[in-house]
Amino acid sequence: MTVSELNRQTKHLLEVSFSRLWVMGEISNFARPGSGHWYFTLKDDKAQVRCAMFKNRTMGVRFQPKNGDLVLLEAKASLYEGRGEYQLIGESIQAAGEGALQREFEKLKALLQAEGLFAAEHKKPLPASPKVIGVITSPTGAAVHDILSVTKRRFPATRIYIIPVQVQGSIAGKEICAAIELANRHHLCDVLIVGRGGGSLEDLWAFNEERVARAIFASKIPIVSAVGHETDFTIADFVADYRAPTPSAAAERLTPDQMELTQRLDDLDLRLQRLMRKQLQRQNESVLALVSRLKTPAKLLQEQEKRLNDIQSRLHREMRLLLDTRANQLSSVASRLKAQEPKRQLRLIQESLDAINGRLDKAVVRQLDFSQQKFAFLARQLHTLSPLNTIARGYSILRSKDGAVITQAKQLEPEQTINAMMRGGEASLKVLSVDTSEKQ
Repeated sequence: MTVSELNRQTKHLLEVSFSRLWVMGEISNFARPGSGHWYFTLKDDKAQVRCAMFKNRTMGVRFQPKNGDLVLLEAKASLYEGRGEYQLIGESIQAAGEGALQREFEKLKALLQAEGLFAAEHKKPLPASPKVIGVITSPTGAAVHDILSVTKRRFPATRIYIIPVQVQGSIAGKEICAAIELANRHHLCDVLIVGRGGGSLEDLWAFNEERVARAIFASKIPIVSAVGHETDFTIADFVADYRAPTPSAAAERLTPDQMELTQRLDDLDLRLQRLMRKQLQRQNESVLALVSRLKTPAKLLQEQEKRLNDIQSRLHREMRLLLDTRANQLSSVASRLKAQEPKRQLRLIQESLDAINGRLDKAVVRQLDFSQQKFAFLARQLHTLSPLNTIARGYSILRSKDGAVITQAKQLEPEQTINAMMRGGEASLKVLSVDTSEKQ
């Protein structure tokens, strides 16, 4: 057979016999050209095999392979016919041991979920604007710098309390648990961010430990989990009170935007000013309406004085009418006497007329005295009933908000605001209690 036929048949045999297999080895000669394909060698201490992984497969890989990494490659065996070289065509790749870790992850996740550690009713609410944010992470990692940067930009008044821990390695889980317990014991902050930057499943494993999950669940301080990138999920994410896709997103969630707050305060200030102006305008209109309806004591005195003047004018008119009537009567009598001309009768009539005139003068004087006494009595009554006289004696006049005079205790209610007019001015009072029982 020809070389081409040999290679074609060999390729067919390889692809049929090894259509799917998992191969573990160490990466070397890793290359990633501009096409997006990956080319590398997979080796152990005794042998090696060339591998290729095309772009449509590399796009789904969650970590960046590099020389020296121990990986598990899911692949099929094939032959490059042009050179007769045997190779593996990769379908997926993961760090060695990740499969076992993934199974352990799923097992612990199922256990904790069955116990209710993920239940929504156990989630504590996050503070709206925490004064102090505790951060449990590596002090030198990118996560802490991202959190500090976002907090400084959004709300620099927020205090950040960093509790440094290892976030990778055998003692990382123990240190994370101790940091959570420390923050709770000393009430160091209003909310905790527990997290780190991205990495492989193995790198993030400290946040998948059962002791870390139970420490998060037992925390009295609300905890935000911010582990890895948006696509990374850990047990800590499910137990925490809130899961942020990244440390930066956690800081965004916990800190208010000072620009938005400033704008909101400006808007509220404008609204308050408008409402105050409207309220003052309504109160002013109400006061003007009450003033127009209110009769002052001076106005009441003027009205009473006008009534007295009217009475006095009528009295004078009646007196003049009476005098005119008497004068007419006298003129008539004088005419009759003059027609008769008896001297004695004239003298008697003159005497009678003098007596009548005397009585008339006395009656006029008595009537005038009576009218003056009545006028003085009415003036004294008016002065006695005058609100100004009452105020001058040290009393006060109580009025409700609508201007009505309060004369009885039953017109009052507790917490009611009333106005008191007293000597020297007015005062606004609040009723503390009302006793309507009649007491001597």
